[in-house]
Amino acid sequence: MSSVSAPAAGRHKSRLGWNLLGLLVFVIAGFPVYWMLNTAFKPAKDAIDPDPSLLPTGLTLANFGRALDVADFWGPVGRSLAVSLAVVAIGVVVGTLAALALSRFAFRGRKIVIVGILAVQTIPLVAMIIPVFLLLNDLGQYDRLTGLVVTYLTFVLPFTVWTLRGFIVNIPKELEEAAMVDGCSRTGAFLRVVFPLLAPGMVATSVYAFIQAWNEYLYALMLLSQKNQTATVWLGNFTTKHGTEYAPMMAGATMMAVPIVVLFLLVQRKMAAGLTAGAVKG
Repeated sequence: MSSVSAPAAGRHKSRLGWNLLGLLVFVIAGFPVYWMLNTAFKPAKDAIDPDPSLLPTGLTLANFGRALDVADFWGPVGRSLAVSLAVVAIGVVVGTLAALALSRFAFRGRKIVIVGILAVQTIPLVAMIIPVFLLLNDLGQYDRLTGLVVTYLTFVLPFTVWTLRGFIVNIPKELEEAAMVDGCSRTGAFLRVVFPLLAPGMVATSVYAFIQAWNEYLYALMLLSQKNQTATVWLGNFTTKHGTEYAPMMAGATMMAVPIVVLFLLVQRKMAAGLTAGAVKG
C-alpha cells in the first residue's frame, strides 16, 4: 500500500512545487502591471507618497482626464496604430513569402541567407540609430511615418522570416504534393493547404510585430519631430523640468496598453501550434 502511495505523493509534491514556481513567476511578471493600474487610479498626491500603499486607498478618474489634456493624445495614438498595422501587414506578407522560399526551395546561397537573418538579430538596435538617421535623411524620409515603418521592418522582418520558416518546415510537403496531384497549382496548394495550417504562426508573428512597433521608443524619438510623435514619445510629455507627473503618466500608459490587450484577447485562440500533428502517416 505504501509502495503505491509513495509515487503518488511524490508526484503531488512535484506538481505542487511547479505550481508554486508558476505562481511566483506570475506575481513577479504581473506586479509592474498591477502597480501601473494602481497608480493610474489613485489620487495624484498618493502617487508621490514616500510610503506608498500596496492596496488602493482611493479611486479616481482624474488622472485619465489629465493624461488626455496633455498635448494631444489621439494624434500620437492614431499614428502609432497606423505605423504598427503597416508593419504587421508588410512584415507578414513579405516574411511569409521569404520563409516559404527558404523552406521549400533549394537555391544557391540559402544557408548564407539563413545565417544572415540570425546575424542581423544579434545587432543592438541602438548601434544602428546613426546610420538609419543618415540614410533616411538622404532619402527624404526623415520625420515621415513611412520612414519609421521601413525602419521597424528592418528588425521585425528577420524574426518574422525565421519564425514562419519554422512553421512551414513542420508542415509536411506531402500535403502540398497531394493537392497538386488532385489538380491544384503550386500557388493553389499553398493557399488551400499550407496557408490555413500556417495561420497560428502568422498570428503569433503578427502579434510580435505589432507589439514591437507599438512599444518602440528610441527610433520614434530620434526620427520624428514633435508634431509627428508616436504614443510612446507622447508619454514623455509628463516629465518636465518641474518633475514627473507619475499618476497621469501611468494613466496614459494604461490607455496605451488597451490595444495590446484587446489584440491578444482577439487572437489568443490562434496562438497555438501543432495543427499538423498526425496529418501524414508513415
